[in-house]
This record gives sequence, structure tokens and C-alpha cells, in this order.
Amino acid sequence: MRKFIGGILLASGLLLGACNTVEGVGKDVKSAGDTVAKTADGAK
Repeated sequence: MRKFIGGILLASGLLLGACNTVEGVGKDVKSAGDTVAKTADGAK
């Protein structure tokens, strides 16, 4: 039973860590998109 609970806690920690990573990647992609849009607007 202790191994089961430990496994659940470990899996939960990994999933939460992955969510933070995906959120960070999303912010980076949005920032890059904003930069490209500003550059395109400046080239007009």
C-alpha cells in the first residue's frame, strides 16, 4: 500500500511539473509570435 501511495505522489509531481513546462513553452511561443508580428508591421 505504501508503494502504491508513493507511486501516486510521484506521478502527480511529474504531471504538475509537465504542466508548468508546457505553460512556459506556450509563453515563449507567444512571445516569438508577437515579435514576428511587430517586425512584419514595421516592414509595411
